[in-house]
Amino acid sequence: MTQTKTHRTAQLSAAGERGTGAALLVASLMPALFCYFMLAVQLPYENGRHAAYTAARQCPTDETVREREDCVRTVSFTVDAVQLKGGRGSQYSATVSGAAFWNGKVDFGDPGPLLERLNPQDQVTGTIWRGAVMTIAKGDVRQNSADKPRDEAQIFAGIGTYAGLVAALCLWFGAMRLSGQRRLYEPHTWRGLGRPLLIALAVICAAVAVPAFLLGIPWWVVPAVTVPFSAYTAWQFDRYRRRQATTAGTA
Repeated sequence: MTQTKTHRTAQLSAAGERGTGAALLVASLMPALFCYFMLAVQLPYENGRHAAYTAARQCPTDETVREREDCVRTVSFTVDAVQLKGGRGSQYSATVSGAAFWNGKVDFGDPGPLLERLNPQDQVTGTIWRGAVMTIAKGDVRQNSADKPRDEAQIFAGIGTYAGLVAALCLWFGAMRLSGQRRLYEPHTWRGLGRPLLIALAVICAAVAVPAFLLGIPWWVVPAVTVPFSAYTAWQFDRYRRRQATTAGTA
């Protein structure tokens, strides 16, 4: 009777582990799709937009002014209002008017160096491209808007690579639990291996992507360096946890 009960408990436990494995495999789809979006869609889009803005010529002064132009145009604005809200749900913006088009709210990523100095009725100069305000300047002080294309491909690559690594981690844990072999997945708990690895992978991606961005290293270097180093780190973590489990079992 006791043996039958133990066998049934073991079967239920194995079924539960297989269910967890299947859930992890399904969960891996989300970071995998996000990785694809960042590397195959967002990164090429941002790179192309930055290249187009960098190559854009100044609009001829004798050309008819249109709302959306591929050339760069400089116009004068009057500041109507300034919003400086930091912290959670931060909003940094200036509402401008006085031009033929492009009047309205211009969003910024931070308050400086110009936005925090602006007051209503101030006269500023705006740089326009493709129907949006790229920069606002007053005197020698200039600030880029949130719409201005930025050369941040390395950061996008780092985020996308991290999402791909998270997907791989979910696949790894899920496949081991789906196998039903306890010797494979027993050391691989969330607290023992999952959480430390997630943190380690995030640190590795940031440690490669940020210096690559600051130094202007090509974006493809980020996944090329991060992926093998992350795989080596995961292997070392796995070996360490298995040694711990073996030592605890023989103690």
